[in-house]
This record gives sequence, C-alpha cells and structure tokens, in this order.
Amino acid sequence: MVIAFVRTIVLYLFIIAGIRLMGKRQVGELEPSELVLALIIADLAAVPMQDFGIPLLSGVIPILTLLAITMIISMLSMKSVKFRALLCGRPSIIVENGKLHQREMRKNRFTVDELMEELRMKGVTDISTVKYAILETNGQISVLPYSDQKPPIAADVNIQTTESGLPLVIINDGRVLEHNLKTRGYDEAWLGKQLQAHGAKTPKEVYLLTADEGGRVYFAAKEGQE
Repeated sequence: MVIAFVRTIVLYLFIIAGIRLMGKRQVGELEPSELVLALIIADLAAVPMQDFGIPLLSGVIPILTLLAITMIISMLSMKSVKFRALLCGRPSIIVENGKLHQREMRKNRFTVDELMEELRMKGVTDISTVKYAILETNGQISVLPYSDQKPPIAADVNIQTTESGLPLVIINDGRVLEHNLKTRGYDEAWLGKQLQAHGAKTPKEVYLLTADEGGRVYFAAKEGQE
C-alpha cells in the first residue's frame, strides 16, 4: 500500500512538472502535438501506477524522452516558420467580407453549426457583419467585425479616462495578505478604516478586498455576515 502511494505521488508530481513545460494553456487551446503528448504521458504513467511489477523508471524514462522531444520541437518551431506550419498547420479564413469560404470549411471539417455556435459565443448573430472569421491552429475562432460594427471606445468619443492599474488582493477569505498591503503603500490603519467604512469589524468577516493603483477598493463580505 505504501509503495502504491509513493509511486502514484512521484508520477503525479513528475507529470505536473512536464505539463508545466507546455505553458499555461487549457485543453481546448493545445496544439495537436501538445494534445498527443498529454495523452501519451497519461497512458505511460497509468501503467506503472497499476502494475507494481514494472519498475518506476520504465514509466519515468519514456516520459522524460517525450518531454525532451517536445522541448526540441518547440525550439525548432520558434526558429523555423516552415517547420511550425508543418507541425501546427496554418490559420484558415472561414469568413471573409461577410461571405463563407466553404472550401476552407470542408478542408478543416468545420460545420456550419460549429461556426454559428462560435459566432454566437463571440456575440455575433449576423455573418454579414463579420469582416474576417479565422480558424486558428488551436481550433479557436477569431472574429474581426467591420469597423462600423465594433463597439466604440473612449478614444472614439473623446472621453478622458484614468488608468486604474492592476488591483491587488488585500484580504482573501478572511486572510490579510501583508505583502500586497505594503506593495500598495498602505498599513494596518488604512485597512482598519476600510473595514469600518464597509461595516466589518475584523478581516475574518471579509471574503475579498482589493485595491488598485488609483486607490479604488472592492469589498465583498462573507456570506452570512452582517
């Protein structure tokens, strides 16, 4: 039992370290080579986890080999555009100037239903308002509407805005993050005033409190607290 526990923990940590090398991506954003790697690693790790007669190295060495190959492929992809296109493919224009490219859709086995779903998820209901819809190499759709269909921004209507900056979490589920408090240039006295202003007596009554560079504060009390 102890051996099974140790082997599982070792392989689990090893796989996590390997997946970290692939970068911070979700499953739906993986390139084909990265998805294949993840599936093979999972299969290789499952065998020594279940069969104690197989040495642990029999699972570790193939995983190390795959990770090394992945690093080499990544380096080659960074240095060679042709190699990257061969390995990952190229983006395909599905919609151009409001018209469907049916040949590209058939080539990528991309159905109309899938396209309509992706457009709805981007807030688009009328294909004629789309300048370009591009099927990226990771399977995601990038939608670029016509300029007159884009929502206006502050610069378009000559509105002066101020940058709020990145908000830092000061209290997280009742715990005060001292480092973030000092980073914002505040102290315990400032924090006490914020708690009092929002009707909280102690940090334990606070679920979330953030402060940005402009001094704006977001406060959320714990549910059930007055």
